[in-house]
Amino acid sequence: MKTISSSPATPSASLKTASGAVTTPLSVTLGRYSAIILWLGFTILFGILRPDTFLSSVTWRLTFSEGVVTAIVALAFLVPLAAGVYDLSVGATMATGLVLMNWFGINHPGLSLWLVAIGVLAFCALIGFCSAVVIVKFRVQSLIATLGVSQVLLAFQLFMADNRQLTGAFNSTWLNFGNAQILGVPVVALYLLVLAVALWFVLEHTPVGRRLFAVGSNPEAARLAGLNVERLTYGSLITSAVIGGFAGIVFSMKVGTYNSSVGPGLLFPALAAVFFGASQFARRPNVWGTLIAYFALAFGVKGLQLTFGPGTFWIQPLFQGAALLIAVALASRVVGQTKRSRQLQREAAAGQAQDADEAAPPPR
Repeated sequence: MKTISSSPATPSASLKTASGAVTTPLSVTLGRYSAIILWLGFTILFGILRPDTFLSSVTWRLTFSEGVVTAIVALAFLVPLAAGVYDLSVGATMATGLVLMNWFGINHPGLSLWLVAIGVLAFCALIGFCSAVVIVKFRVQSLIATLGVSQVLLAFQLFMADNRQLTGAFNSTWLNFGNAQILGVPVVALYLLVLAVALWFVLEHTPVGRRLFAVGSNPEAARLAGLNVERLTYGSLITSAVIGGFAGIVFSMKVGTYNSSVGPGLLFPALAAVFFGASQFARRPNVWGTLIAYFALAFGVKGLQLTFGPGTFWIQPLFQGAALLIAVALASRVVGQTKRSRQLQREAAAGQAQDADEAAPPPR
């Protein structure tokens, strides 16, 4: 029996024999669940070092509550990434939604905040449309285009806020929508869960999701297969911007205050979560991998802060920067393993076809 084995350079690639059996090394299997293992490791480590604080229900509720907005921003980045588009404006879009909520709350206090929220989502959809026009019609690289859009949005925010911090725009009723608890669970965590379930269903169980991943995998092949790549790109960026605007609305419910550092500060942890999550479970960008990766990292940061005590303001950017580098490296490794695995499968199929030709009786 012929066996196609992986090369030493890719020891974790799947192996496929001529009989069709596929064996996956233990390292690959563990890698698919490394975020859960990391989260469990943080829980054990900091549970031993700081059992009185880290394992308390207050710490866990606070960590989940603090991380919801960033996790929503991560999901916003995930949608266009599925189509192979990088939207670096998600943090700026979130901050734009926040500044609009504050501006209307301060200058038009009699206006319904729910009506303002709907207008904010529509405005953010327009932002996503403009980004898509630059990328699709003018053929600008998505990284450059969305980075430019984020700077334009920052200028818009500074103009609307008059380069000041905006506060006091919301009443206690509105803020209660972001700070209440249901059966001990922060209500904002339920908002995140509903959004995650909806995105998971669309991406994993609908034709739209399959088309997005097809475009992200190979846009030219998807175009030749009859998919409208441009329309899918438009839809992914508009959806991303709307989710980013929703993150701003949730932040207005939870914190209420706007300052110009809010949006950019959320971008890096969101990117780290998405890229780290892409190496989990389905080994491509996915909802549950993103959320588990984000909260695993968030609990790691919280544990370090509790362990080292006051004055550890440097821990969060250091941890997030290192996590982003490691996450991108893991995602790149997964892509390399996937390509190598596909090559091995093609070689195995070619070997089977050759064996079949050799075993066939000669023609009479």
